[in-house]
Amino acid sequence: MASFLKLLDFLSLINKHYCQSNLCRTLSNGHRSRWYSSYQRPGTSIEKISPRKTIDNFKKVAEDLKTQCGLVKKEVVDFVKGFDQSQVQDYIFNQTKVIWEFRSEEDINKWILGSDAAIGGKSEICIKLDKNKQYATVSGNLNTAVPRDGVTKYSGYCAMVSKPEMLAFQRTKFHDWSNFNSLYLRVRGDGRPWMLNINPNKYDPTSVKDSYNYFIFPRGGPYWEEIEVPFSKFFFTSHGRIQDGQYEMWVDRISTLGLTLADKVDGPFQLDIDFIGLFSDRSHTQAFPYELYERNSKK
Repeated sequence: MASFLKLLDFLSLINKHYCQSNLCRTLSNGHRSRWYSSYQRPGTSIEKISPRKTIDNFKKVAEDLKTQCGLVKKEVVDFVKGFDQSQVQDYIFNQTKVIWEFRSEEDINKWILGSDAAIGGKSEICIKLDKNKQYATVSGNLNTAVPRDGVTKYSGYCAMVSKPEMLAFQRTKFHDWSNFNSLYLRVRGDGRPWMLNINPNKYDPTSVKDSYNYFIFPRGGPYWEEIEVPFSKFFFTSHGRIQDGQYEMWVDRISTLGLTLADKVDGPFQLDIDFIGLFSDRSHTQAFPYELYERNSKK
């Protein structure tokens, strides 16, 4: 069923891409006055498009189409090679699986950094690779000073978010974590709490601001620690607010993962990350621990 839904997504997005492609825009915008309308406003001259510009537009469309077809070919080959084998292997053999590791600059470039500097704040964050290329260090300075713009009331946050992997025709590749039940991290912190943010991609376009969150509390000191967070512990939020209606996470359509520091404490921070992965804990059987409020209950 999941493969069938992915196929429907693929076909619909290809259709959407062609409707919004450069070719369609060239034909509709560049030649609309001559092909689709016979009306000409008095006092205006007929728009003239040079043949050279039209040829260049068609060349760009052809090159883009060739690139996208190459990505489709690669995607089909990868799908055929790993058809159901990886899922079965993860379910039967693999108890852990590394999703993000930090061993090279390429691994570092898979993440996006952000802070309240985007709204006028003074917090700073950076990420760099260890000199031995064994882990990454996320460091910076948190500043809760509110910018004097007369609008912002709160400030003081730093975050890092994984970049979504793009497929052919501007499609997002989703992570399927359905064979695991916990998030698994190996970190070394300074005692400050971090919030984990998991963003699933649902079929409803209005759910773009929905996410699932939970907190981790790495202890300070020179020793590494491994943190396991079951998916069932993540609570549902929308636009940054905890919702009364809680729902289980869609672990087969994960888009991005993020870490946020916003503990309202001014000063420097540092978090070393070895890897971020998944863990299948067979002893954890809890499905969803949060109490749901019954709205409009019948008396």
